Amino acid sequence: MRTRNRRAAWWAAALSVVLAVPGVVAACGGSGLKVGLAYSAGGPGDHGFNDLALDGLNRAKAELGSITSIRALTARANESEDDQYDRLSLLCEAGYNPVIAVGFSYAGSNPATGPLARAAKDCPSTKFAIIDDDSVAQDNVADLVFANEQGAYLVGVAAALKTSTGAVGFVGACPVPVIQEFLAGYQAGVHSVRADMAVYVGYVGSDAAHCDFTDTAPAQSVAADLYAQGAGVVFQVAGGAGIGVFRAALASGNKAIGVDADQYETVSESLRPVILTSMIKRVDVAVYDFIKTVAAHRFRSGVRRYDLADDGLSYATSGGQINDITARLDEDRKKIVAGQIVVPTVP
Repeated sequence: MRTRNRRAAWWAAALSVVLAVPGVVAACGGSGLKVGLAYSAGGPGDHGFNDLALDGLNRAKAELGSITSIRALTARANESEDDQYDRLSLLCEAGYNPVIAVGFSYAGSNPATGPLARAAKDCPSTKFAIIDDDSVAQDNVADLVFANEQGAYLVGVAAALKTSTGAVGFVGACPVPVIQEFLAGYQAGVHSVRADMAVYVGYVGSDAAHCDFTDTAPAQSVAADLYAQGAGVVFQVAGGAGIGVFRAALASGNKAIGVDADQYETVSESLRPVILTSMIKRVDVAVYDFIKTVAAHRFRSGVRRYDLADDGLSYATSGGQINDITARLDEDRKKIVAGQIVVPTVP
């Protein structure tokens, strides 16, 4: 049983973090919509997933006249499911509605009793959304997911066409189902170019219950090993930790592929030359669309899946390194949308 003092201290600490986070729009008062967002580990500044969620939140605040207040709370690495539940519950109890959980970890090890399910049951009038998970089945929860394998297929084709070594690699944060979707699509795209091309695979951590999207050092070490094995291009699906993959690419004279955002545009100038392309995942659009439906009283629970057909996924061309193969990538995109190419979701 949590004590009142613990909850008061937690809430005070959470607010102090929010007020220190750049880019968070916050306003108080009024009778309009109050929107809450709970980051995944690492919070803003990850050059991808969390930053995109914040972009969607701020866009909604700027464009939807019914929103009077937003609040975004950060998260820590290796926190417990109780910590995640507390974050969601405190937003709900403070009157934020809707509340968005950024990342699959909020579903917990048992989606029926995990952090989001508990908060949704405790706050039945609050509309919740979770990004990257479709397992939380509650009447007041929208599951916002992506056909990750489709986007990964296209960057797999790019990796296979552009590798200078005849082999490629993949670094994931940990071997959980959503990351395995990326791997499955990536491998399929690579092997559509050359069936016998080696795809070397490594993970930042092996503990699926504590997937590390923040620590760049092990990501760099894992990527360095893949480059040493012969990979000429490595696709990183490790969130903020993936910056370590770019550093390993720079040190070894190889290339890398970013994820979620156009990471050529978000990293330091020194790392830009190693980024071949990025698999763009429109988390910002998913967040914005969800808030817009709530504001318009059109909330729908259940799964909303974004894919290549609705431009929920795409690839980046910044830096010009894949300009000569975009015709092939666009052709494959059309075939996937038409169902002529069916991309696997399991490696």
